[in-house]
Order: sequence, then structure tokens, then C-alpha cells
Amino acid sequence: MNASRDPLLQPFALGKLQLKNRIVSASHEPSYSEDGMPKARYRLYHEAKARGGMAMTMIGGSAVVAPDSPPAFGNLLLYKDEIVPWLSELADGVHQHDCAVMCQITHLGRRTRYNTGDWLSVVAPSAVREPAHRAFPKAMEDHDFDRIAKAYADGAARCQAAGLDGIEINAYGHMFDGFLSPWTNRREDEWGGDLQGRLRFPLMILDRIRAAVGPDFIIGLRLTVDELLPHGMHKEEGLEICRLLQQSGTLDFFSVIRGHIDSDAGLAEVIPNMGAPAAPHLAFAGEVRRATQLPILHAARINDVATARYALREGLLDLVGMVRAHMAEPNITKLIEAGEEERIRPCVGAGYCIDGIYENGAAYCIHNPATGREQTLPQVIARDVDGPKHVVVIGAGPAGLEAARASAERGHRVTLLEANDQAGGQIRVASLLARRREMLGITEWRVSECERLGVEMRFNTYAEAEDVLALGPDVVIVATGGLPQVHPELEAGEALVQSSWDALADPVRAGERVLVFDDHGGYPGLSAMEHLSKQGARVQFASPERMIGIEVGSTNFPAFLTALDRGGVEVRLNRTLSRVERGENGLQVTLTSPYCRDVLETLNVDRVIVEHGTAPLDELYFELKPLSSNLGELDIEAFIAIAPQRKRTNPEGRFQLFRIGDAVSSRNAHAAVYDGLRLALGL
Repeated sequence: MNASRDPLLQPFALGKLQLKNRIVSASHEPSYSEDGMPKARYRLYHEAKARGGMAMTMIGGSAVVAPDSPPAFGNLLLYKDEIVPWLSELADGVHQHDCAVMCQITHLGRRTRYNTGDWLSVVAPSAVREPAHRAFPKAMEDHDFDRIAKAYADGAARCQAAGLDGIEINAYGHMFDGFLSPWTNRREDEWGGDLQGRLRFPLMILDRIRAAVGPDFIIGLRLTVDELLPHGMHKEEGLEICRLLQQSGTLDFFSVIRGHIDSDAGLAEVIPNMGAPAAPHLAFAGEVRRATQLPILHAARINDVATARYALREGLLDLVGMVRAHMAEPNITKLIEAGEEERIRPCVGAGYCIDGIYENGAAYCIHNPATGREQTLPQVIARDVDGPKHVVVIGAGPAGLEAARASAERGHRVTLLEANDQAGGQIRVASLLARRREMLGITEWRVSECERLGVEMRFNTYAEAEDVLALGPDVVIVATGGLPQVHPELEAGEALVQSSWDALADPVRAGERVLVFDDHGGYPGLSAMEHLSKQGARVQFASPERMIGIEVGSTNFPAFLTALDRGGVEVRLNRTLSRVERGENGLQVTLTSPYCRDVLETLNVDRVIVEHGTAPLDELYFELKPLSSNLGELDIEAFIAIAPQRKRTNPEGRFQLFRIGDAVSSRNAHAAVYDGLRLALGL
């Protein structure tokens, strides 16, 4: 599209702030803070997005304004004066790329825990517990109102003093909207009851903030306009709240949310993952825009340029928030401007980023390992090799494709050998569950990039040692992945069981009795369960864990639980698969307890699926190992530091040899691409 006509690239006036285009990274918390401060890691993450051409990045997804709003997910501590210099350094770094920066501020209210931070009681409008974070809050007393309103104002003033362009108040699931919702505000005094009473404290907060920062500093509100709860704030009341807040004259924009986040099921609807429709709340955001006069920002699974462009062209939004899309590809705007949209690394909606905050302590994109690691990894790989090497990669799964792509970007000559007729590896297996088909974007993007970079890709090529040697490589990277392995405690019946790969690929007979035994705790076992139950099988699910899917995050878990409930799946926890034998009525399965080792029950089924991760497919690696100059040794310190791999322990060796991804050990897609990128940068 002609840049001068592209809705995404048109300037926009937000109050007195001039934005160069309509593309925004909406507020979110990646949990990159250190001691509650936005130090180098936090700053470089936002600088990378600013460098990519967006108009505005919003930091501090829920920067907390008071000590009795303790951090729940790496929140910035905005109530401390020491944050101002860090915010200032971040603002300067973002502004140098002609990008605005705002900070979202909040009092978390009931959406936190008491046993963190300073171990203070959680405080909320009413003593209504939030299921997600499990704390029982104290209902606010008369002396809390002035203190908390002042904390909001002081936090905003610190943002202004640091040189930020504005703030956004979080009002979905936190203190502010806790007063607006009849579900969480059950007060019978002047701070509750009818809409006028429930608005009293939010208006007090806005007045205090505006008085503290003056008329020109931007103030926005990220507000749930419809909680989608039977006893919560409904759409008509939400629209009336928007009109009344607008009339206060304190706000410059609304960021529209639909839904509630007090449970995993609610959070997965507000922040939808793969399998959900693109931008499911976009039409609703358009309704809010038509009912109000303030500019509207919205961000919820707007993860591709076509949807973002449509939202603006149809007048549904004024500014498009693309958070997860920019975690996958921070250079979206620059690629649009260059007419290279096809090169945008796609967000596949895996939810690994937001789930990672709780699982790994920080947000990581499932297939852009540089995001959040900008201190050590480049978002754009430089062509920086003086003496190009011939790099031979075996295996076109995520690890091999990333190693090939990154090596070619640097200027090496790359040959990629793949035994199958197409790329993908285990990503292709994962995508057999229809709801997770977007995972293919991980490998399809890399195949496209390898083609652009001139990588020679040979499919239907099962590589033997002599085939590799015949290519005369300088470097050999074995990325052959792994194959499913059987539960190690199975005493009998190994030949009678199948893997989760088989469950996803093989035909299913309606009514077939299937036991899925999962001691891996990740996605494969649950994917097998979902696929089988949707195909009409009668599924029983057993695991030695205390809960199913212990490795699956909160935004992905609800879809699996929905399939479990709808499919009538029976769940058995604290069970170990001991024996599988042929019987008169199909297969006889023996389940024992991992605690007392007693036989607890026997089941008769038609099919047994076992998920126990993968064993490395490493025969080729060990054949090549004695012929290599480094005897297959990875310099771990250099690998971590993204430094050259210089191990030379075999003078007779003709090439360096490495293995990555599941060819080393059973891990996940993020680990695979991270391996591939780090190794390629060290060649």
C-alpha cells in the first residue's frame, strides 16, 4: 500500500501530543524490572520497539503507586522517588527514535497477594476475594481514600518529572474499576451503591492526578466497559460510565477492554490466544468509539497488519495496540514503510509471553528469543563475517531453521538437509490440533527467510555421515530433534502403547476407549486429550502430578479444560502407569500410586497414549563426533556470552560439530530457537 494512504502510517494528535503514526505498543508488564526499577533490560526492550518505528510505547503495565499494592508480576514501584532517574533514562532512550512513551499506573487493589512486598494486607473497595491471586482483601476505611488518591497523583507526578509524555490508569480488575463494578463494590456508604456513589472515588483520583500534572500532560484510562459477568458492569452501564468520566474533563483517551481477569477463564477471553478469532473485541471497541468523543485505543489479538489496518479504515479505533505482535517483531512499522510486510515475523498467539511472566519470571516470545534479551541478542542480525564458512544444518525444525537463518543473515553459506518432504519438525506435530495450527508460523516464517537469504534447502534427504562429509562443511549443526519415549516406570507393555504424536496423527474411532497417560505435564499430552475427545473417543486422563498440565500457563489452560469438560474426560491424578497387557476386553492397564506404590485400579481400554517427552535423535551426531575438530564440545561460557566458539581439541578434525534443540534434550520451541540463534551468532 502507498505509505501516504496507509491508515496505519497517518499522524494523530493525542491531546497536545503529536504521534507520527497510529501504531502503539499498549501498556503491559513483561516483568523485566530489577528491584522494581526499569533498568537497562527494561529500557532496551522499549528502545528496540521505538527503533522499529512505532508512534508510542507504553511501559509499566500496572506500575504500582503504593506499598499496599505489592507487585504481583514484576510491577514497577512507582511510589519510590528513586524510580524517576530510571524512568528519565528510559524516556530519553525512546524519544531519540521520535517515539512517545507513557506509563500505566495503578493500585492493584485485590489483584495481588499479601505475602509479597512488605507483607501488608490487600485492600479493596469491598472484602471480595479475587480467585486468581487468592488474597482476602480488607475493605477500605475512611482514612484510606485520601491516602490512595494522593498515591495515584504522586505516581503521575513522578512520571511527569521523568519526562514521560503521559500516563494511563489501569481500570480492569484493579482498584479503580473495583469501585465502578457492582460485583466488587458492595459498599453501603457514600462510596458505593448507585452509579453516582461508585464513581465518587474514581473521579476523586482523576481530579487529584490532573491537579498534580496540569492541563497538558496526557491522562488515559484503560477501562473494562463490559465485564461480561452476570452481576458485574454491563455494556450499557459501562458506556454511561465512559460518558460521565469524559464529562469530568480530566481524560484524553480511553483504552477499551471487554471482560474480566479475576480467573484464568476470564483472562483467556480478555487476552485471547491461538484458536480464538482475530481481534474478538474489535467491534465492541468500535461501539465505544461511536458512543464517546475521546480517542479510542484497543489491543486484544490484533496481531497482524491487515487487521490493524482494517480497524483504522473502518473507524473502529484511533490508535491500534499491537503488544504481542511487537514482541514477535519490533520492526513492524519499518517493514510496512519499506514495503516488506511479508517479512514480519508473525505472532502465533501461543501465549508464551504472558504465561512466562508467572512460569519463567519474565515474558518471552515463543519464537523471538531476542525480545527481553536486547542486552545480548540483536533484533536485526548484522552481516558481519569476513571469512564466510560453509555451515551444514541437519534438521528443519525450529532449531535447525533458526540456526540456518541466523547463519545466513551473518553472511555464511548454508546448506540445510531435512529427511521429510517439508519443514516443521515437532511444530508440525503440534499444529495437528486444529486450534493450534498457527504454530506453523514459527517454521513457515523461517523457511521464507531462508529462501530470501539463499539457503540451499534439500528435503527428502536423510543424511548419513558420508553425505555430510561430502559437502565439505566448516561447521555441522545437528538439529535432528527427538522421538517420543515411553514412560520409564512401565514394567510391561511398551509395544502396546502409542505416543501423543500418534494420537494426533492416527484416525480415531468414535467411542474408542483411550487412556492418555501424561507425566510430561506440558502441551503434547493435553493436545492429545483434546484431539481424541473432539473426535468422539471416550478419554480417560491419568497423571502422577497433583494437577493436570502443570507446565501449561494460565492463558492456555482454559481451552484445554473446556475440551476436557465438553468431552466428558475422566481425570485421575496421583497415578503412575505400571503395566499394559492384552486382555479379553482390549488392553488391561494397571495404575499405581507414586506415593505408596500400591495397585489402585485396573482399566480396560482400546488404546493407551503415553506422553513422556522425547529422546534425542542423536545417532548422526555421535557418528560425526570423533571426526570433528571440537569433538562435539560446546563452549558453554562462549555460548552464554554470545562469543565465538573456538574449541579445537582434535587437530585432525575437519569441521566444528554442534547439536541443538531436542537433539540435545527434550525441551520446547523457545529453547530450540534460542539455541539456534545463540550458536549461529558465535560461529
